[in-house]
Amino acid sequence: MSVIGDLLLAPDVRPFAIAAAIMVTLGGIELVSMLVGFSISELFGKEVAAEGDNHGTLEGLFLWVNAGHLPLLILLILVLGYFSIIGFVTQAFAHGIGLPVPAWVAALVALVWSLPLTRVTSRKIARIILRDESYAVEETDFVGHIGEVTVGPLDHGLPGRVRLKDVFGNWHTVPARAGPDSEALPVGASVQLVDRDAKSFVAIAAPADLREQRRSTNRA
Repeated sequence: MSVIGDLLLAPDVRPFAIAAAIMVTLGGIELVSMLVGFSISELFGKEVAAEGDNHGTLEGLFLWVNAGHLPLLILLILVLGYFSIIGFVTQAFAHGIGLPVPAWVAALVALVWSLPLTRVTSRKIARIILRDESYAVEETDFVGHIGEVTVGPLDHGLPGRVRLKDVFGNWHTVPARAGPDSEALPVGASVQLVDRDAKSFVAIAAPADLREQRRSTNRA
């Protein structure tokens, strides 16, 4: 164990060992928090995004790397992971050919390669993650949208579930119940979300013109 510890804490790989330790710590905390129903990603916001047409250098770099619009915490874990892996591989290769590389040189190589790899990975992760809540929109943005009842019927009791698509084409499943003046809305019914309270959305039967508009959008 002491031999492994000495290797990991050697000056030429120390930056990568520290990055790996931070990555494992953040990942472990996030995993445990998700198991108890809370994600520390929420503390970093849904998504870090720069608005406007003119971005600074750092903002532009962040937007380029975060091509999948992932939460900042997940993006940090990816960057740290690639940085540590590439750094260890670089130093192992250098030692293998008998050409030691200073830690700062290996760190620069690892950083340069980790950014484009993170960009590619962020896109792939964004495509496969199943999210009830989007990192690109707030739940309040769903008010006025048309969806389909998937768990119901929606009445004035316990909320059911409604599936809908946001403006970015991502699907969401949200809790909803029928409005106070609405009859029960069966599974498969097209509904419009008209309000939101502390527990769920409020839904009514979707008007015919909006139902047709939704069908056209879904086909597209």
